[in-house]
Amino acid sequence: MLQSLTSNSCVRLIQSHKSTWYFLLLVLGYILYLIFGAVVFSSVELPYEDRLRQELRTIRKQFLQDNECLSEDRLEEFLEKALEASNYGVSILNNASANWNWDFTSSLFFASTVLSTTGYGHTAPLSDGGKAFCIVYSVLGIPFTLLFLTAMVQRIMIFSTRRPVMYVSTRWGLSKPLVAMVHATLLAILAASCFFLIPAAIFSSLEENWNFLESFYFCFISLSTIGLGDYVPGESFNQRFRQIYKVGITVYLLLGLVVMLVVLETFCELQQLKTLRKMFYLKKEKPQDHLAILENDHLAFTSVSHRNNSTSLREDKTKNVPFISVPELASPGGDDPMIG
Repeated sequence: MLQSLTSNSCVRLIQSHKSTWYFLLLVLGYILYLIFGAVVFSSVELPYEDRLRQELRTIRKQFLQDNECLSEDRLEEFLEKALEASNYGVSILNNASANWNWDFTSSLFFASTVLSTTGYGHTAPLSDGGKAFCIVYSVLGIPFTLLFLTAMVQRIMIFSTRRPVMYVSTRWGLSKPLVAMVHATLLAILAASCFFLIPAAIFSSLEENWNFLESFYFCFISLSTIGLGDYVPGESFNQRFRQIYKVGITVYLLLGLVVMLVVLETFCELQQLKTLRKMFYLKKEKPQDHLAILENDHLAFTSVSHRNNSTSLREDKTKNVPFISVPELASPGGDDPMIG
């Protein structure tokens, strides 16, 4: 009997806090996904890193042997300076000295990566004034960009998603969730073709050292705003029409970001995903429940007030009534002459 009551109470406890348990499972799944990613990246990339380190040690040792007049400390100092400049986007190589990082088109490209939070990291402000301006520019510009993108996506969604889905479901009498699912799938395929596959083919033909996979990798890393910075277009030595090329890349990134947000918003409006999200969200307090709580509180307060008022009235009446002495009745069989 006791065991049955305990099991029933546990079931009621789980059902009453179902969203909390789902949320804890979501957190656990996310942590496991992070660990899974770390294990895979480590197992795949660590051998390549070790091989590259060995190659660099061999080249460095061979260079010192071929140039005995150069001390190891001077070489270390030179390499540190070169690597520090490279971190700021300045290369010491002769074939890269012709490209400027802070001409107008390159600065426009940098501003777009800052405002879109892509941040490739291949170019960074060198001066203290540039760093301070970058902070102020980002604090004002990133919320401005979010407002701009939200307003644009909201207007595009009316013509790209809501009206087509409503028209098809009304015209042919189809289920609206089914039409929305098919529409979202077709929209995702179209966006992937126009902003991933076709640009990847273009980049692989314009960039000498990029193959199709590396170009597709750049498109995905850029439009997902990850921005690792290991692949940046327009930085090769003999890049033709570099200024126009940089402006075109800036336009591509901004348009691609808008399209990605439209696709994500389209999927978020699917009924299936809404149901899935509700599993992990806290239940909102319904207005009628809130009103019922307020009414119960008001009734409780009113009853207490009436009880206190009635008690005080009784006390006041007791205080105001004068004291009247009542004569005692004689007991039967006493000396009263009226009783025979």
